[in-house]
Amino acid sequence: MIGVSDSAAAEVPEPVSGNARRRGKVTGSPTAEWSFPADPGAVRTARTVVRRVLDDWGLNGAADMAVLLVSELVTNSLRHASGPIGVRMVLLTTGGLLVEVSDPLPDPPRERDAAPDDEGGRGLQLVACSSRRWGTRRGKSGKTVWFELSVAG
Repeated sequence: MIGVSDSAAAEVPEPVSGNARRRGKVTGSPTAEWSFPADPGAVRTARTVVRRVLDDWGLNGAADMAVLLVSELVTNSLRHASGPIGVRMVLLTTGGLLVEVSDPLPDPPRERDAAPDDEGGRGLQLVACSSRRWGTRRGKSGKTVWFELSVAG
């Protein structure tokens, strides 16, 4: 399922895919995936590995938005689920980047209207407004929230 274990104290994990670390020309559909413990350090580590892989794929223009949205979704997983959090990225042949965040909680996330003074509750709105498509799906043990960004020039 998700390929690499990580802990906040461990070194930043390498992606599972053999072709994810190639620089420049991308062949096929590169994929990178990780698994993080339900630990507050997972958010920082997820941001780091996502940025590193997008840099290696030559997609620096998509990095800031992808990192922001991954950060929001991993934070949501930490707040509402226990157990491992999976992050997977796939470079699509359609000029898109698919990013998935999975956790063991089967309940789909709920969008809510945050009051102006609320400190939270805007993450899914941010995903919806910033991505070209997004959604959720149930898995055998939990759910996946995914989004797609445009990366074509």
